[in-house]
Amino acid sequence: MGTLDNRTALVTGASRGIGRATARRLGREGALVAVHYANNADAAQEVVAGIEADGGRAFAVRAEFGVPGDIDTLFTALEKGLTERTGSGALDILVNNAGVMGGLPPEEVTPELFDRLFAVNAKAPFFIVQRAVGIMPDGGRIVNISSGLTRFANPQEVAYSMTKGAVEQISLHYARHLGPRNITINSVAPGITDNGSAVFDDPEAVRQIAEFSAFKRVGRTADVADIVAFLVSDDARWITGAFVDASGGSLLG
Repeated sequence: MGTLDNRTALVTGASRGIGRATARRLGREGALVAVHYANNADAAQEVVAGIEADGGRAFAVRAEFGVPGDIDTLFTALEKGLTERTGSGALDILVNNAGVMGGLPPEEVTPELFDRLFAVNAKAPFFIVQRAVGIMPDGGRIVNISSGLTRFANPQEVAYSMTKGAVEQISLHYARHLGPRNITINSVAPGITDNGSAVFDDPEAVRQIAEFSAFKRVGRTADVADIVAFLVSDDARWITGAFVDASGGSLLG
């Protein structure tokens, strides 16, 4: 028996990185996982196939965030997929992970980039939560993926970090709002995590990055996925509105 048997889950941005690891971990725990992706259908299907190979159940849902109708597109596909497989459109677990980064000095951030960052990273999660709680039974679980950059300065990601600060506020205020329904909502803040980007193929870069962590290693996607799996389990029923540092001690100073 898995800790999440008979539960349904949506993980946004689940075709790669932390989202991918989280979807696979929730699948191993017994949840039926909706694997959200924006553009890479092949990568999403690989995640679905991996979950099924582990004995779990999953299906892919596509929706591009930051465009008109994005939330309707997501939930139409989600509820259809859930109903086909369970007879109900109910969602027990939501992990808001999808996001985009800026990667530019502050003076080079354009209004267009700023608006896109907020549309994908802050506006979409807010309205996903708003829509999800309407189909979420009492006792549900929500985790919003934030970033260690809300506590650690990196000028090239100032606009991105602003969006993640907004995500943390979603968790804080919704925690009070959803408490009477025993729905928990928390923020998880990863540090530098090996998500498959080219920089992690450079041994010298990895050595330098590892120095940020108290454990002197680079974070793995599974490190974060395991924390999320705990927060959506029954064992975390008394935690809500929390900021969970998942940076491997990178924020200790």
